[in-house]
Amino acid sequence: MNKKQLQSEQTKKKIAHAARNLFVQKGYKATSIEDIVEATGSSKGNIYYHFKSKEGLFLYLIEEWDYDWDQKWREKESLYPTTIDKFFGFAEQMVLEDLNHPLTKSADEFFKSEEQTSEMEERITDMVQRHLQFNQQLIQEGIDAGQFHAQDTNSLAVILEGLMFGLSHMSRKSSLQEALALYHDAIKVFLYGIAANRPEDQSNNEE
Repeated sequence: MNKKQLQSEQTKKKIAHAARNLFVQKGYKATSIEDIVEATGSSKGNIYYHFKSKEGLFLYLIEEWDYDWDQKWREKESLYPTTIDKFFGFAEQMVLEDLNHPLTKSADEFFKSEEQTSEMEERITDMVQRHLQFNQQLIQEGIDAGQFHAQDTNSLAVILEGLMFGLSHMSRKSSLQEALALYHDAIKVFLYGIAANRPEDQSNNEE
């Protein structure tokens, strides 16, 4: 990276950092490009050069949040001896890093209020695909270790993502302990189910 590119990247991060503080303090809708101009000392044109729009800037912050989440997971993943332990650790990190994240409220506001452009949809789709790939790898690890039955990891990855996404919205007003307990129970249901007799067990009994 040459000097000009380095300066450009530093300016981009400076704008993103100032905007993040504003989004945390004021919310997504109440923060204007003019607010970001005032906070950074950058021109409106310079902000648009780096991010194209306020929506693009906020998505950049969401992507940074996603990357930071993944880094924290990689640092602690080896602490869990089994894949099942990793599932419960994954759920715990979802609560601690997502529900209490400074941008959580602004993110809710953003996804509820914004009309998605094709670029936004593409970036959100890429993010979801990364989540699904993470889920799939974790499930496959359990299958390879003999902890899970061999099943369609694609479908299970989607189900797990839907479960986590729903819980993140349903537990917004829960206390930290309530949310941790809820996510823990959700992982137990995902891993073990709730039926006393599963269909395959009934088939074996009939034979």
